[in-house]
Amino acid sequence: MSDTFSVTTRRSWFSRLGNSVVGVIIGLVLLVAMVVLLFWNEGRAVQTARSLTEGAGIVTSVPADIIEPGNEGKLVHVTGDVETWHKPTDQTFGITAEGIRLERKSEMYQWKETSKSDVKEELGGAEETVTTYSYSKVWNDRPIDSARFKNPAGHDNPPMEIRSQKFQVPEAGLGAFELSQRLMSMIGGARDVSISPDLTSAIETAYSGTKRVAVADGRIYLGFNSTQPVVGDYRISYRLVPLGTVSVIGKQSGHGFQTYQTQAGDALLMIETGNLPADQMFESAQSANTVMTWILRVVGVVFLWIGFALLMSPLRIVAAVIPFLGRLVGAGTSIAALLLAVLVGTVTIAIAWFWYRPLLSLAIIVAGFAIAYAVGKVGKARGKTSVPVEPQAA
Repeated sequence: MSDTFSVTTRRSWFSRLGNSVVGVIIGLVLLVAMVVLLFWNEGRAVQTARSLTEGAGIVTSVPADIIEPGNEGKLVHVTGDVETWHKPTDQTFGITAEGIRLERKSEMYQWKETSKSDVKEELGGAEETVTTYSYSKVWNDRPIDSARFKNPAGHDNPPMEIRSQKFQVPEAGLGAFELSQRLMSMIGGARDVSISPDLTSAIETAYSGTKRVAVADGRIYLGFNSTQPVVGDYRISYRLVPLGTVSVIGKQSGHGFQTYQTQAGDALLMIETGNLPADQMFESAQSANTVMTWILRVVGVVFLWIGFALLMSPLRIVAAVIPFLGRLVGAGTSIAALLLAVLVGTVTIAIAWFWYRPLLSLAIIVAGFAIAYAVGKVGKARGKTSVPVEPQAA
C-alpha cells in the first residue's frame, strides 16, 4: 500500500494575476543580476586566462629535495612523493589508514517526502492544483527535517548524530618542502576503502553509541539488521586520498608554498596528483577556466530566459480566462523570452568583450544579431504559410 497524501488547492484568476505582478518584480531583479553576472564572468575569464599565461611564462621547475634560497618569492613548480609521519584516523570508529585524508560518508535511513502536482486551468482563469505527497524510506547523507513534511504524522526522523567528516593528517612533506593544510585539502584522487569484517570487534570497542555494530559489503552498519534497516539506522563508508606523487605550482615561501600574486590579478596555487610538467598543469587550468566560463554563460542566459518569462507572465494570465488561449499566449511569450534572453545575453557578452578585449567584440555582436535575425525570419516564414483557397466563379 502506497504511503501518499493529497492536497487540493484552488486559486482565483485575480489571485493568479496578483502573483504574476510579483513575478514581474522578480523577473526584473533576475534580468539585472544576470546581466551583471555575464559581464563579470567575461572579466573573470580574461583575468584568469591572462594570469595563467603570465604564470606559465615565469614559472621555474625546481627539485623537491633541496630548497634554493634564491627562489624565495618566485613562482616554482615542484614534483615529488608526499610523505607523512601520521595516519588519518576516525576516532569515532577507530578506523585508520595510510594516506593523506580519510573521508567518512555517513548515511542515515530516514523518511523522505516527494511531491507531484497536477495543475488544471478552468474557464474564467481559475486554477486547481492537486498535489500528491509520497513518503518513502531512503539512505541519505544529510538530515531530512520531517517537521517540514506536509504530513509529518508517522514520518518522524530522529536527529542525525553521526555526520560525514574528513580526517586529514596534520602535516606532510614534499621532499624538503612542507605541504600546508590548504594544499593537502586540494589533493584529489580519493578511492573507496572496503572495511573488513575482521575489524568488527575493534570498531565496537571504539564506538561509544548504543546501536548494534555490523560490517557488511565493506561498510559499517549501525542497527539491529543491516539487511532490514529501520529509520534511524546508519551505514558508514570511507574513501581515502592515498600517498603518492603530486605536482605543485606556487610561490616558494620559506619551507612551503603560498599563493603567487600575478600582475594580471589572480593568485596562483595549484596541486595535482601525478608527475605533471608545469605546461600541462597550466593547460589544464586554462581548460578548466574555459569550461567554467561557458557554464556561467549558459546559466546567465537560462536565468535571463526565466526573467523575461516572468516579466511577460501577466499576458498569459490575462489570456487564461480561456484556458486554450492562455496556453497559446504562454507558448508565444516563452519563445519571445528565449529570443530576448539570447539577444540580451549575447549583446552583454559582446559589450563585456569590447570592454576587456575590444578586437573580438565586433565579431560576437554580429553573430548575436545574425542568430536573432535568422530565428525571426524562420518564424515569419512559418507565419506566412498560406492555405490554398478554392477559386470561385464570378
